[in-house]
Amino acid sequence: MPNSVLRIGIAGAGHFGRYHALKVAASGRCHLTGVFDPDLERAKTVGWEAGAKEVCFEDLLDISDALIVAAPAEVHYQLAAQALNAGKHVLVEKPIAATLTQADELGALAKQRGLVLQVGHLERFSAAYQAMASRINAPLYIEATRIAPFKPRGTDVSVILDLMIHDLDLVLALVDSEIESVDAVGAAVASRHEDIANARLRFRNGAVATITASRISPRTERRMRIFGQECYIAADFSARKLTVIARIAADGGGLPPGQQAVPGVAGFANENVSWEDHDSLAAEHAAFAASVLDGAPVLVDAAAGRRALAAALAVGESMRESREKMAASGLIEVAGSAHHPSGIT
Repeated sequence: MPNSVLRIGIAGAGHFGRYHALKVAASGRCHLTGVFDPDLERAKTVGWEAGAKEVCFEDLLDISDALIVAAPAEVHYQLAAQALNAGKHVLVEKPIAATLTQADELGALAKQRGLVLQVGHLERFSAAYQAMASRINAPLYIEATRIAPFKPRGTDVSVILDLMIHDLDLVLALVDSEIESVDAVGAAVASRHEDIANARLRFRNGAVATITASRISPRTERRMRIFGQECYIAADFSARKLTVIARIAADGGGLPPGQQAVPGVAGFANENVSWEDHDSLAAEHAAFAASVLDGAPVLVDAAAGRRALAAALAVGESMRESREKMAASGLIEVAGSAHHPSGIT
């Protein structure tokens, strides 16, 4: 489709579906064809705001080249599979699906039909991630913290799929190795799913990552620290600041602009970096359009989406095991009714 305009429909008119609709409507390479949602009034409202009509799902497929699936996670597979079977390219919000089997089927379906399937891990398109990834090659240890005050939105799933999956995906993108083991703990405080969680991931190459996520914190904080053999990176996402301590190149030249020698630590320099936040959602849409229209590689493909889902499921399983141990020891009381803390049944 060289030099074409990509006709995109939105399946799901919730909080994030609305953002998708508005962003597509403002794009120069995309045209918003319509909005589908079981809540007809919600679909009409979002459609009116974005300048498109509310349509049924079947009609949306007929008038679109591609779909953005921004519906609840439990119907990602159903909607994405229907779209792919109809010959439509798909950008599906994270997580890619509810199960690994579903994720595999979506990936296989897209491959068989020669269609683009991109997963909406938005952080990959952020200026912060690009700043970090360009300065580290082989992380040895990563520590990520993502905490925020409680909001009812998103509590249909655990904090693993609501918040932690963002950092799981970033860690997996930075560490080129398979996960060897996961040790996690979490607690449901304000909802029926875990609202706070901590996971320690060990990779086959020896790298380790510790990730903390909470949606019941009194403040918002997003930080990441990365240790490598050649450098240390500390990122404060809220302040848009990156501190890099790296080994000085042994070429006899002076320090590059912006770097300062670290007092008392010979051979290392300190660099303080700030970044301008760009529109990550617009960048995600632009990448999707480029993959469909220009044949550009899919940055966050089905394999990446599956890997993040597998990590999230492993964290959820480790939490269940931890909870069983705590209950057996009397550390916690177990409610009589069973539930699925991972948010995936």
